[in-house]
Amino acid sequence: MTKSLSIACAVFYAAGLLAPHVASAQSFRVEKFDIKGEGGTDYVAVESTTGRVFVSRGTHMMVVDGATGKVLGDIPNTPGVHGAGFSTKAGHGFTTNSGDQNVTMFDLKTLEVLKQIKVGPGLDGIMYDEPDDKIILTNHSRPIGTLTAIDPKTGDIVATVELEDTAPEGAAADGKGHIFVNNESKNTIQVIDVKTWKATASWPLAPCEGPTGIAYDKASNRIFSGCNKTSVVLDASTGKVVASIPNGTRVDALGWDPSRKLIYIPNGGEGNVTVVHQDSADKYTVVATVATFAGAKTIAVDPKTHNAYLFQPERGPVPAPPPGTPPPATGPGGRGRGPQGPIVAAWFIVIKS
Repeated sequence: MTKSLSIACAVFYAAGLLAPHVASAQSFRVEKFDIKGEGGTDYVAVESTTGRVFVSRGTHMMVVDGATGKVLGDIPNTPGVHGAGFSTKAGHGFTTNSGDQNVTMFDLKTLEVLKQIKVGPGLDGIMYDEPDDKIILTNHSRPIGTLTAIDPKTGDIVATVELEDTAPEGAAADGKGHIFVNNESKNTIQVIDVKTWKATASWPLAPCEGPTGIAYDKASNRIFSGCNKTSVVLDASTGKVVASIPNGTRVDALGWDPSRKLIYIPNGGEGNVTVVHQDSADKYTVVATVATFAGAKTIAVDPKTHNAYLFQPERGPVPAPPPGTPPPATGPGGRGRGPQGPIVAAWFIVIKS
């Protein structure tokens, strides 16, 4: 276990930017910890009962104390891991491993692996639907994307739902028998009925493009959808877009603090987070833009501590290839990130409000 490097950063003030009825100015403080280790990343997830944060690292899942940045443990053998979901009631956690098409089921107390659940290709998003007591997966499968529901006690697959897009992203439950799924390619939200496990509606999200992160607010019955440049708010009863929010690029998640009525939108392209206050069900005010680190595009908010967590490795220069080496192959349409330099730091980032 390596010693963490804590860097206290500037305090970001949003004085005067809050809605008139908010009593005091909002301030945010950022701390960064170098948690070391190898591997890229996708989602971070916080277990609010313990304050532990689960950080995906490509082939393993690091477990970090959110308060101190101390590495507490590691879950190995999770090839192509994207994210983690938890059922405190069952005492089990789950990771989505796209590399071997498995979901790893582990003991939340000991981190011991209990089971490998074969699901199939495209494993990506994961969340715990507490009202319906199901672990929900959103899969970039082919020829069509799917949603998978898992019993958190046994690890058994209880339902598979075909979606309208090959790129379903975040999911959120309303506690009234519905799950909402962002479709990144079609710019829609689909509504899933948990009694029949069927898609019952598809709602367009314009002006949103590329919806990824999602959250549901029970008090206002609103859905928040994190998108590239412009995020949106929907009435969960009708699917109508009731508000839009300006933000940055490369958004891949969204955080929501219901007691403080704050939405956190991570902008990986700009290396910052747009913080938004819910003034009323249909009115939203950007209260701060908090600098984090370039590339940090996923986020998790602990509703108990009110801390928001991000993670991003920092890479050094790409080593020069030997003479005569052919250029690296690119992906479809010429896309592809190409060779990457070595990881020189692994920044676990905490936003405190």
